[in-house]
Amino acid sequence: MTGNTITITGNLTRDPELRFTPSGQATTSFGIAVNRRWLNRDDNTWEESTSFFDVVAWRELAENATQSLARGTRVTVTGRLEQRSRETPESQKRSKVEINASDIATSLAWATAKVTKNERQAPEAAAVNEDEPAF
Repeated sequence: MTGNTITITGNLTRDPELRFTPSGQATTSFGIAVNRRWLNRDDNTWEESTSFFDVVAWRELAENATQSLARGTRVTVTGRLEQRSRETPESQKRSKVEINASDIATSLAWATAKVTKNERQAPEAAAVNEDEPAF
């Protein structure tokens, strides 16, 4: 049993940025702000806290998210947590936990959406176009 599945709902803090790996794989990244609000029973006032998460999506999900989402859009993201590590030029170790998305949905509680179904491509039709720039 795998216990590394997370689902969060929040607002995009920046537009998705579509990029391509050197092999042509589409990827996008964006941030999500998740707000939590509760009543402080000691003084009967509302308090609020915001958490920020980085999200990464791949392949068709990345392309669809980039075409469909913009800063401020309320979404629900399901995926797995992944930690990446790197070393700075000053030899300092840095690590980052991000959500690798398996599904992204817009919230219809705050907006309307028109759904357009994309055609599925056969694996050979989805071959990489070598003319596309790699980022």
